[in-house]
Amino acid sequence: MTTSELQPLAKGWVAYWLTERDSPEREALSWVSDREWDLVQDEPLLAWAMILEILKLDSSNKIQEVLAAGPLEDILAKHGPLVIELVESEAKGNPTFAKLLGGVWKNSMTDEIWARVQAVWDRRGWDGIPDA
Repeated sequence: MTTSELQPLAKGWVAYWLTERDSPEREALSWVSDREWDLVQDEPLLAWAMILEILKLDSSNKIQEVLAAGPLEDILAKHGPLVIELVESEAKGNPTFAKLLGGVWKNSMTDEIWARVQAVWDRRGWDGIPDA
């Protein structure tokens, strides 16, 4: 799968999470959730590219909440040593991503990975922390 092939997946992912729960439209997009899971589990670098593509498409609070607590948190928990340098670099150069990272919880990350996440995240706007 190439980055250009990730675009339909990213668009489908956003549409899935913006579509009303239990609707036929959302049910038709359920394949997105399965594909996301497969990428996070088995192809973490493609999952990483998908996360960035989704964030480019839609950085609304609703999408950030699901993206942070879902694939981003999962990839860090499962593949932290592989992706942490990418995460740190992106957070340092992309304030929108640093804010997204602020919505991640420790999950099963190692203490080292968790400390590195906390060193580059922006928690403003999360869990009642003022945005400014």
